[in-house]
Amino acid sequence: MLTMAGIQMGCGADPVANLERALKLSRVAVERGAKIICFAECFAWPWFPRQVDQSQFATAEPVPGPLSETIAAFARECQVVVVAPIFERGADAACYSTALVFDADGTLLGHYRKNHIPQLPNYQERSYFQPGNQGFPVFHTRYATIGIQISWDNFFPEGSRLLALHGADVIYAPMSASVVASAAKWERAVVGNAVYNGVFVFRVNRIEGEDGLPFYGKSLCVDPNGDFVVEPSGASEGVILAEIDLRWVKTVRDIWPFLQDRRPEIYAGLV
Repeated sequence: MLTMAGIQMGCGADPVANLERALKLSRVAVERGAKIICFAECFAWPWFPRQVDQSQFATAEPVPGPLSETIAAFARECQVVVVAPIFERGADAACYSTALVFDADGTLLGHYRKNHIPQLPNYQERSYFQPGNQGFPVFHTRYATIGIQISWDNFFPEGSRLLALHGADVIYAPMSASVVASAAKWERAVVGNAVYNGVFVFRVNRIEGEDGLPFYGKSLCVDPNGDFVVEPSGASEGVILAEIDLRWVKTVRDIWPFLQDRRPEIYAGLV
């Protein structure tokens, strides 16, 4: 069995203080047996994309940088895999909503850059984030083979399908979803991705912080049948633990061979 943890928290204005609190909660997760820890989208920042503010670009984090080095040291010390979504300033000087993946020895295995960027009220993301340019990488960590779909990505099923075809057993879905009325829609999207692809999906959302938006939490984990491993949590800060058996992926795919029965030769219209 594998224990995974989602860190559900709100954020203040200081990224350093937010990081410290996230790691404090992560140590609680480690004490409870977690081997993989995932944070929410841009977890150490308040939700700055609610409006356009040019001063926010100064807070974007290079990689390597102070934040990534701190997380690498934590992963190495605690022997845990960490999925850390950040506001990244790339080597190309563009900014991205990025998830860094650290293996349990602190090695940075790589990163996933959010591919689908919304432009909505309180989500002025195209003013900050460039669309991802790394495709849909799969990460072979010490404990599981994982993929990532950040927030809006989860409504585009092609990404989750590619991750499953490339070997992902678990898809982490770090989010920043703030409209309470939309919670059921996000839940259905996560469940659908799990069912269609025979994977575990762990959604990690933030809660309301000093940014004043009504982030509602409801982090959850579903199995390859779409059944809850962990039902949607409340809106309080804390650690969400999910215990899974990775063998269940093969079992479900053998019973429901959706990936095996695909017919790529008839899907030309998709592109």
